Amino acid sequence: MNICVFLSATNLDERYARPVRDFGTLLAEYGHTLVWGGSNVGLMKVIADSVAEAGGSMIGVSVEFLSHIVRPGVDEMIVTADLAERKELLREKADVVVVAPGGMGTLDETTDILELKNHYKTGVPVIMLNTEGFYNGLREQFQRMEQDGFLPIPLAELVHFADTEQDVFAYLDSRAEAAAAA
Repeated sequence: MNICVFLSATNLDERYARPVRDFGTLLAEYGHTLVWGGSNVGLMKVIADSVAEAGGSMIGVSVEFLSHIVRPGVDEMIVTADLAERKELLREKADVVVVAPGGMGTLDETTDILELKNHYKTGVPVIMLNTEGFYNGLREQFQRMEQDGFLPIPLAELVHFADTEQDVFAYLDSRAEAAAAA
């Protein structure tokens, strides 16, 4: 599978870097391809380093104004004209989207794909890697949206929250098993 990961290009401490590093290693060990923002800085570099060290493949989708920080030597690197095109290409290449801790760009990418799911324009699974409870507040907001009738589809179909990197793959395995049984 192509697993698209939305995450920060900021350098963060080990409580965020370690789970991203471990996730990248598992992603490669399971034979999946990393699709990500293509930057060679911050958590984006951490995940790319771990995928490369584990012998995995990578597809980067960057944007022109960040082309000076793209990661060299990946299997495929696409540089888009703007952020809208970048988000579209990331979505097109993704079989699954995993959202690791990040800032405004990560939040923008996440709400964009979730809005498309709300309108049945994509069925790609979206999984929030809730490292250190980073997305607890967002989960609470989503629950409130569901309770008050703002979500047209059940929250459980919209997004899944995983507390660890292993939980991400366990969820994907359970989805595959359910699909095979159907």
